[in-house]
Amino acid sequence: MAAINTGRGAILEDFNFKVKWDGQYISGISKVSPLVRTTEVVEHRDGGSPTVSSKSPGRTSYQPITLERGRSLDNAFETWASLVQGSAPGNTGEAAEFRKEITIDFFDMVGRRVLSFNVFRCWPSRYETLSALDANGAAVVYEVLTLEHEGWARDLSVVPPAS
Repeated sequence: MAAINTGRGAILEDFNFKVKWDGQYISGISKVSPLVRTTEVVEHRDGGSPTVSSKSPGRTSYQPITLERGRSLDNAFETWASLVQGSAPGNTGEAAEFRKEITIDFFDMVGRRVLSFNVFRCWPSRYETLSALDANGAAVVYEVLTLEHEGWARDLSVVPPAS
């Protein structure tokens, strides 16, 4: 039997992840869209240099993150999405804090956390409670949560084991 490469050169597999908010891992998440950051390019030129332009970084934006999971009786997606419109169960009419930090953790083949990303000030901009239903199909019903956010960063305190 071959040894499992768990060292720093090991490539992460895309199925070995968990997503957490409010200090708890959320069950059943099977897909997370890529974390994408884009910085605008601003071109400018000096007045005395009519033919040569310089490029500088402009505003940075972050694409929304989409989380997908098979529909279950766990209502974590629905509860968070309801906070945005103020209709969460038990809402007292106070302005609910609907922004949350989320964490995406990656694990090696033996279950050790080896990489982690923190995503800041997330809030649901779209919630699909049920995927399309088809009485002739045999597919799983999915629920999808799309999160706007204000950036992400790798958690540098998470260090992979030496080997």
